[in-house]
Amino acid sequence: MDWTKVLARRAGRMKASEIRELLKLLDQPDIISFAGGIPDPDLFPSQAYSDAFAATMADNNGHAALQYSVSEGYRPLREWLVGEMEKIGVPCAVDNIMITSGSQQALDYLGKLFLTENDTAAVMRPTYLGALGAFNAYEPRYIPLDPMSNIDPETLKTEAKAAGGAVKFAYLSADFANPTGETLPRDGRERLLDQAEALDCAIIEDGAYQNLRFDGEAIPPILALDIERKGGIENTRTIYCGSFSKTLAPGLRVGWVVAAKPVIDRLVLMKQAADLHSPTLNQIVTNHVARAIFHEHVAKIKAVYASRRDRMLAALEREMPASVSFTRPEGGMFIWLTFDPKLDGADLLAKAVRDEKVAFVPGGAFFADGSGQNTLRLSYSCATDAQIDEGIARIGRILR
Repeated sequence: MDWTKVLARRAGRMKASEIRELLKLLDQPDIISFAGGIPDPDLFPSQAYSDAFAATMADNNGHAALQYSVSEGYRPLREWLVGEMEKIGVPCAVDNIMITSGSQQALDYLGKLFLTENDTAAVMRPTYLGALGAFNAYEPRYIPLDPMSNIDPETLKTEAKAAGGAVKFAYLSADFANPTGETLPRDGRERLLDQAEALDCAIIEDGAYQNLRFDGEAIPPILALDIERKGGIENTRTIYCGSFSKTLAPGLRVGWVVAAKPVIDRLVLMKQAADLHSPTLNQIVTNHVARAIFHEHVAKIKAVYASRRDRMLAALEREMPASVSFTRPEGGMFIWLTFDPKLDGADLLAKAVRDEKVAFVPGGAFFADGSGQNTLRLSYSCATDAQIDEGIARIGRILR
């Protein structure tokens, strides 16, 4: 059968993730890889999970953990998250939170909820590749998001209407963004709220890395600033997506969404239609582990990642040609390199893997318009000091 004859048109917009493909390089022992933006498995709280699984299954033979559950998510976990959101300036109720199968599922649901064909989504240049992958299936038009610039909202609305839709949302990671590692300052967050107000669109705030601040002053999430302005979460236009993948463990796929109740109600309907609920066992175990060790464990991994960031920045200072610039993140997992516009990151990767046995992610994958060819992303989360020193030296040789 020729399946292309029966596929939906949107299937043509689904493309393989360059990052997921590059992760296969991690299985090659002779490759030094800075490609995968994944947590270091040596830092996983394995014993805490082992204890939590045992306790969960011992509780009435695990009946609750193995049974169907509510689509909103395991209530004790949501109650714990209410307390955690309060700590970062986001007072909310249990009914403002829904558990998802990782924050990636939340992005897919939000794309489905907001986007009709030819609607407009504003995204950073560059932006998280997984967000583009989630939104692409719903056939949006992308425009650059620059919270620090002055925009003409009426022009943007007119252009969106002429394209066959409307401006529906702005998406960004405000803290230690994937791929750049950069953080949007408070005034940029305030200006983004002003822009969204003028455009009458939503804001999707990806908070996957928010807990991984190594230094500098914490900045309130956009949702917190929105609540300050509006007097409560039910009056806000910001939707916050969180995840345990970067702090505890990614394999259980536990994330969450925080938003005004009308948004959560719609997302619950999507959850019911898609997979009924995220795995009950995973939610109960995550609740056990989070309540037992979350803050202690986050402090541990931040110390390790901060040391690796410092090591990589020192190596970049030492090895990069003067024409190469790079970001200096205050947290997260990534450093972003920009180099001579005549060079292409994809070509550099092929040469780097072939000649120097080192891998990274070419930057073009993170641009909705296919630009950014003279950029690349490095991750330090899984690299040893020796690998950082040697790998960056190899990349320096390639660039020179």
